[in-house]
Amino acid sequence: MSLNPPERVNILGVGLSAINLDLALAAVAGALERKSKGYVCVTGVHGVMEAQQDEQFRAILNRSFLNTPDGMPMVWIGKLSGRGHMNRVYGPDLMNLVCEFTRTRGYSHFLYGGGEGVAQELGRRLEKQFPGIQIAGSYTPPFRALSSPEEAEMLRIINESKPDIVWVGLSTPKQEKFMARYQEALQATLLFGVGAAFDFHAGKVRQAPRWIQRSGLEWLFRLGCEPRRLWRRYLRNNPRFVYRVFCQWIGLKKYVLEQ
Repeated sequence: MSLNPPERVNILGVGLSAINLDLALAAVAGALERKSKGYVCVTGVHGVMEAQQDEQFRAILNRSFLNTPDGMPMVWIGKLSGRGHMNRVYGPDLMNLVCEFTRTRGYSHFLYGGGEGVAQELGRRLEKQFPGIQIAGSYTPPFRALSSPEEAEMLRIINESKPDIVWVGLSTPKQEKFMARYQEALQATLLFGVGAAFDFHAGKVRQAPRWIQRSGLEWLFRLGCEPRRLWRRYLRNNPRFVYRVFCQWIGLKKYVLEQ
């Protein structure tokens, strides 16, 4: 198995890994086998647009082990750039794939994030769906920055459980900044920021049907499900994203891919 990281597609200065689900799993399997530490981001339009105003966040995405194309616009741009093999690596799908792969191989998982009781319910459902999976523990953080004692307690709880994988279910960019900040302090091999996958797999929020996901209209479905929380994100970010990508495509604006 190759040790070289997958190539990246430059989308507004954010490097999206030119991969599909099979390639993502192969890269994850290799990292787990080698115990090569890193974090995995799953990025769509929202993440790319957040990175336009936040240089630290953009650097976090570009330094990740993988930065998967979580939205169909990322895939379309990748294919237009000559990466015909590139396909969507959706956070909930990646989580299921990794859980299935690890359930008979002795790797353990820790669940960090979600609202009250979400991580615990997610753990129960994963144990039912993937017999043999090892859920080492879970932690529900408050909806604010951790205090110093809370931070120390969080690190102690996770490290004492000795997981190979930590799943982080916070919003973007909170989850990516969490992973970048704590990847060295945590003894886990890989951290995955999968956001809404916690709520989806715990049965708290409905997922869009597959045909809507493939069409690139999942944002509209999610907007209909959570209008109060998401309307600003989608109605502000989506038009700006299309305009900026068009400018990049025709050469009107250059974006440097910094590591």
